[in-house]
Amino acid sequence: MIAISSDQKEITSLDVANHFLCLADEEAGDLISNLKVQKLVYYAQGFHLAVFGTPLFEDPIKAWTHGPVVEELYHLFKQYGPGPIPRPKEVQSNVLPGPVRNLLNEVYNVYGQYDAWKLRNMTHEEPPWRDAYARGPGEIIPTGAMQDYFKTQLQ
Repeated sequence: MIAISSDQKEITSLDVANHFLCLADEEAGDLISNLKVQKLVYYAQGFHLAVFGTPLFEDPIKAWTHGPVVEELYHLFKQYGPGPIPRPKEVQSNVLPGPVRNLLNEVYNVYGQYDAWKLRNMTHEEPPWRDAYARGPGEIIPTGAMQDYFKTQLQ
């Protein structure tokens, strides 16, 4: 977990999801569903582990049928079904330090261009999800497995 300073809270998966939701250009048709935000949050966690060596947030990511899922986020956003999640009305931008914001922006630039099902299919080809799912649907994807895999994806 990144401790930002004594007067700021720790980063949560919801902070990460909200950052991605704020990056979406709704006027350009860039809409983010629950399925898509889950994959973006997974990629953010994976690359944060690879780059900084620590988890971005503490919530576990589980290997569900349609890919990696932070269960708490899923339940927060399930009311939108397969449709787009609206942009949050209030976001505390100071929660994310500059290097984290930069990493999330890069993740969005690379992976945000894909639709939810493309991202789902991509995660199904990757060892962290595949290996956890092979142990059983709903298994936690170990951060160590994510870190090892995403280190191989750094360019």
